[in-house]
Amino acid sequence: MRKHPIAQMLTIGVVASLIGIAIVLNIHWFPKSADTAAHPIDTLYDVLLICSVPIFVLVMTVAIYSVVKFRARPGDMSDGAPIHGNTRLEVIWVTIPFLMVTALAIYGWVVLNNVEAKKPNERMINVVGQQFTWHFQYAKNGATADPGPCGASGPNQVTTNELVLQKDQPVYFRICTKDVIHSFWVPEFRLKQDAVPGINTHMRLTPNRDGTYAVVCAELCGLGHSTMRSPVHVLNGPQFATWLKQQVSPPATAGGGAAGGGAGGGGAVAAQGKQLFTANGCGGCHTLAAAGGNGTVGPNLNNLAASAAKFGKQLGETPQQYVSESIANPGKFTVPGFPKGVMPSTFGQQLSPQQLDALVKYLLSVGKG
Repeated sequence: MRKHPIAQMLTIGVVASLIGIAIVLNIHWFPKSADTAAHPIDTLYDVLLICSVPIFVLVMTVAIYSVVKFRARPGDMSDGAPIHGNTRLEVIWVTIPFLMVTALAIYGWVVLNNVEAKKPNERMINVVGQQFTWHFQYAKNGATADPGPCGASGPNQVTTNELVLQKDQPVYFRICTKDVIHSFWVPEFRLKQDAVPGINTHMRLTPNRDGTYAVVCAELCGLGHSTMRSPVHVLNGPQFATWLKQQVSPPATAGGGAAGGGAGGGGAVAAQGKQLFTANGCGGCHTLAAAGGNGTVGPNLNNLAASAAKFGKQLGETPQQYVSESIANPGKFTVPGFPKGVMPSTFGQQLSPQQLDALVKYLLSVGKG
């Protein structure tokens, strides 16, 4: 006995939905989780998939059946039969999606509310986005102390370009940017938050697995967007305490020697220059072997001394003046072969004259090829 077309579509739809759900639930959509928010977010995602597959199958089944069943025969140029509304059907296809979307929205709100709830003993960390690097600001004193305004320097603050977190300690991120919109994202944490000029955004999480991951920028922010990455290290309690202590009181350079070759200002100046190069994320755009930078957006600085002499001569400047001007006023001259307007113009305000001088001396001392 031949089945009714609706019964046929229903049977096919149910079978296809079950197969589709089994397939999507067996796909590993995300990397292995590393924070407590990942599990409820993954569950929410699975629920969305379970709801989406039958809807997709229903739409495609009706569409394919209609195309096959009601297709025009060869030579048939007549109009189709007039169609009138079906009130019962319209009420059904409006009511069911409304109830589903409402239920999913409430479920999503509950998950988000739990993830964003304030936790006891939170460590506050400022996340600062800048083309094309991330900076992280920690308070020196106390796990829950405020590191101060996001993006501003302070005496009780430690700034790094690697994010280091303590396992099982809740973290409260205050996120800001110094230039354009960026998006702070660690896939293993599942959470993502935009860094928007002029305002601070926030995010909470609790890392629960040791390891090293990557902060990436999830918002196209310029030519160097793909290079805007920083490592994330999740350490146990003693390891984190040791790391933070080293940041607050870095060990002195052995023998007082110059870090990276010893510039004219001595070892301390060279060490400060290297620290400034690292802390300001210069390696995100420039290659400099002495500091571990491997960026390709800007000129290679391994041969800076020679290029500074060459271009400085063209501009009537000494190599020191040329490098200093290139940092503080990058729009004045662009090295041939590299795009204009990419180098941030804010370093002249960020760095004190003494810091700028230390950075210039360091770059010229290690950039001798």
